[in-house]
Amino acid sequence: MGQLLGKETLFSYIDLFGFGSKTGIDLNGEGKGIIFPLDKVGELELATTAFGQGVSVTPIQQVTAVSAVVNGGSLYEPYIVKNFLEPETDTVIKKVSKKLVRNTISKKTSDTMRYALESVVARGGGKYAYIDGYRIGGKTGTAQKVENGRYLVNNYIMSFMAVVPANDPKAVLYVAIDNPKKTALLSSYTTAPIARRILLDIIEALDIPKQEGAIEKVKQWDDPIYYTVPNVIGMSVKEATKALYPLEIEYTGTGDKVIEQSPSAFEKVKSTSKVRLLLGS
Repeated sequence: MGQLLGKETLFSYIDLFGFGSKTGIDLNGEGKGIIFPLDKVGELELATTAFGQGVSVTPIQQVTAVSAVVNGGSLYEPYIVKNFLEPETDTVIKKVSKKLVRNTISKKTSDTMRYALESVVARGGGKYAYIDGYRIGGKTGTAQKVENGRYLVNNYIMSFMAVVPANDPKAVLYVAIDNPKKTALLSSYTTAPIARRILLDIIEALDIPKQEGAIEKVKQWDDPIYYTVPNVIGMSVKEATKALYPLEIEYTGTGDKVIEQSPSAFEKVKSTSKVRLLLGS
């Protein structure tokens, strides 16, 4: 891929997305990262840069660049503090607004990248970040660490970058583990499951609704089986039991008709889930 692009094109995009430069975030001590000078790039440097080795970038550069990739191509200056308040009255004395730095890629390319990132989670190495009913995009990362100019053996920074929802991103998540021990040295098994748990919190905090139209997940033997809970309100006990099979059922109340159910109709639940029915007349 690096050879097909050529060093001028590849490094023009590296520069366009802000790698090798400070993002301007409102924190002290930001680094620029390490990128090969273009006049020092030969075949070896072109190849290693193309797959991400021999270069160094910061987490905030990663998040800023990925945000531009998935938002339609607009690269914004990141910031931490939204408002400055007067301490006695809580009056806003300064408000920070988002600042467009430049445009990077076309909306069409951004759409393609969002689809690719969703495919990684549904069908590839990010499968352990998959959340049923939500469109998650993501990409694993494995960075071999350097000491005294040499790459260390079995010493990596494992990372995972996620966007939610993949088709209309509201949040970008970056998770990294420095030199994980006693685990497979694959981000699929280390950072992706952690990212999934954080994404569940993000979904709840931002009140992101479930969606149809997600890329269908490639099933594995150890994946949980899901069932869509039917609407059994108004059914008899016998009818409800038949409709809910093979889910476990817990009945409360008296009567011969179902008057309430939990989970609600049409929710997806694991095959091991229990459905609670309130009976009445």
